[in-house]
Amino acid sequence: MKKKSKRYKEILKNAVKDKKIAVKDAIDLVKKNSKTKFDESIDVSLKINLKQSKGGDFSLRTVVNLPNGSGKKNNVAVLCEPDKTDEAKKAGADVVGSDDLIEKIAAGKFNFTKLICTPSMMSKIGKHGKVLGPKGLMPNPKLGTVASDLTKAVKDLKTGLVEIRNDKDGNLASTIGRKSFSTEKLLENYNHFIESVKKEKPDTIKGEFIKNTYLTSTMGISYKVGGK
Repeated sequence: MKKKSKRYKEILKNAVKDKKIAVKDAIDLVKKNSKTKFDESIDVSLKINLKQSKGGDFSLRTVVNLPNGSGKKNNVAVLCEPDKTDEAKKAGADVVGSDDLIEKIAAGKFNFTKLICTPSMMSKIGKHGKVLGPKGLMPNPKLGTVASDLTKAVKDLKTGLVEIRNDKDGNLASTIGRKSFSTEKLLENYNHFIESVKKEKPDTIKGEFIKNTYLTSTMGISYKVGGK
């Protein structure tokens, strides 16, 4: 059996079992437990209701633009026409290319975490879905990664835009910031995230859409959240 570290044993002293706590209190505890040397991610996990009154189970996949950013550093690539490469570079893209970038993708030689594509280049990238899809890199208009306004698209991915999707059991998770963020900024991001998810509830689902909510950090323990 794996032995628990001294740090983890200390964190367990702050555990709250079998009851929900207010969001602000949960954030304070999560930040208190973030004792590692790196800037831990503060994450929210939800259990949502997938059962529709008509049709099959609901599937949620969208993006949320956090008001105070996510603190996550994305390595953004832009696939565009040659006459738009300067715009992409000025916007802050880490990798920019046209047919040359497609060749690198085809060869599996790329090291970016997000890929933005202009609409006219989608026909060229489509056949590489088998390479990009499993890595979550295939551009999608609903996720803000197929765009004509490259300046806005790059800025969004570089700052507060986070992608969320549920698994087959209705679980979904996302970062809402870093331990270096103030409690106020994390609380604002949390509230915006929850409201954004609630807005995705279809009319065919009855009752509460979000069943359970938890907050944790990269190396911490989770807290069940209830109320404000």
